[in-house]
Amino acid sequence: MSSPSPAPVTTASKPNRVRITVVASDPISREGVLSQLRRYPEVELCENSGPATVTLLIEDALDAGALARLRRTVRSEGSRAVLVVGTVREHELLDVIECGVGAIVWRREATARRLVQAVMTAAKGGGDLPSDLLGRLISQVGRLHRGCADQPGGFLGLTQREVDVVRLVAEGLDTSEIALKLSYSERTVKNVMHGLTTRLHLRNRAHAVAYALREGYI
Repeated sequence: MSSPSPAPVTTASKPNRVRITVVASDPISREGVLSQLRRYPEVELCENSGPATVTLLIEDALDAGALARLRRTVRSEGSRAVLVVGTVREHELLDVIECGVGAIVWRREATARRLVQAVMTAAKGGGDLPSDLLGRLISQVGRLHRGCADQPGGFLGLTQREVDVVRLVAEGLDTSEIALKLSYSERTVKNVMHGLTTRLHLRNRAHAVAYALREGYI
């Protein structure tokens, strides 16, 4: 993701303030959020994310690139994450939670005060979801639980992680290329494909792609 050089932000850490890094898919969104958050003394804006920061990730919608940024933020950089997003589709919600996101804020509700509230909650290790998303998450977990209990083979759909991998397989990428694009290890990519083919009794990668196409996942 490329953007013009960002405006300078605070780098000296101060006690009792939550350090925030803002990442956006476009520079206008990033600068707008930075200008709003500068008014709040309880937060400190910084350039680099890490274990002591909360990353505010602003996306229009979720795609493979957005999910990869989420994973990198939480797993590689050790930062807590707040996702500000326009939409989250049904099959993406669990993957967002599995990425380690502590809070989700709808873009249409993303006032400066609302963002600070979500950041403060995430910094303390808490969760902050819109009420409609919380209801959807509870319903999804319930369906998955019932499906795993009723089906000898467990959950028979595709997770968003599996969809991301299979989509890239369909585009002709090999294991190392998929790992690089999604910020996974090659072992993780192999494990995803092995779990998918084993659970759904698919013969190989081509069969997995055919299944995903037939079921409308890609």
